[in-house]
Amino acid sequence: MSPKRVESTIEIGGRGVVLSNPEKILFPRDAYAKRDLVGYYRTMAPHILPYLKDRPLTIERFPDGIDGPTWWEKEKPRGLPPWVRTVAVDASTRRDHIEFVVCDDEATLAYVANLGSIVLHVWYSHVPTLDTPDFILIDLDPYECGIATLARVALRFRAELADIGLHPLVKTTGGSGLHLVIPLEPRYDYEMAKNFAQLIAHRVNAVAPGDTTLERALAKRPKGRVYLDFVQVGKGKTFVAPFSVRARDGAPVSMPLRWPDVEAMRRKRAPETSAEMARWTIANVPRLVAKNGDPWAADGWVPQRLEAPLDKARALWG
Repeated sequence: MSPKRVESTIEIGGRGVVLSNPEKILFPRDAYAKRDLVGYYRTMAPHILPYLKDRPLTIERFPDGIDGPTWWEKEKPRGLPPWVRTVAVDASTRRDHIEFVVCDDEATLAYVANLGSIVLHVWYSHVPTLDTPDFILIDLDPYECGIATLARVALRFRAELADIGLHPLVKTTGGSGLHLVIPLEPRYDYEMAKNFAQLIAHRVNAVAPGDTTLERALAKRPKGRVYLDFVQVGKGKTFVAPFSVRARDGAPVSMPLRWPDVEAMRRKRAPETSAEMARWTIANVPRLVAKNGDPWAADGWVPQRLEAPLDKARALWG
């Protein structure tokens, strides 16, 4: 006999959000249930929603928790409440378009979390300018190297970008690495954004060859270095949003950082990065943000242009 389905309805801004099986355990080693996930996202909604607003959302579902089967949904789920906003995007397949969920409010965030969507994956661009990304992301992926090496590489990116007049932000991936983010004015196409990501990645690899690698194949990647992944930028590709939970033991969060946090990591001697990167979780992030605010708010999400930095890069780097 299958277990009885338990449902309750919560009111958020006059919208009834149905929660199914709120006691369902999603993180078995930590005993976090669906109600904990929904509660985290509701608490963090004022801080998360600015990074989700107007962006197509890809739903990665874990209905039986992080140990169970998972699947990705681009098309809006069946039975979508009428108050959930969607956006139709031209499809590259035989279908005319894909209708994505857009998470603009707390009620939609709670609805998505109730689906068992632990991780929030959103586009690099937003409606109505889906062809022009508003940031560049480079994934700093450590391969059997310490936290000091990872921090050193992130700080090298900051220095090289500062030399040409750009100011990046940084966050944890929620795994073992860091995401470097360069906010942009939404005026460049994806090809230009990816080309710039490639340019800066090659520059950092050239000046820090002992700490970095551009080798994509894991079997060929040298240990003790940080892989500079610049190929994730592209229309339809997604990134893990700031403050998103990751589907890993401990329920870690992709946490925005201030640069002094990274400078402090450079002085640590931890032989691997996973434990350091996983110390921000659904258990402590709401309290930290309530006390200190969004770490990116201090540095500011400032959209930047690329023309002058590219001119400086040509002059300085050849």
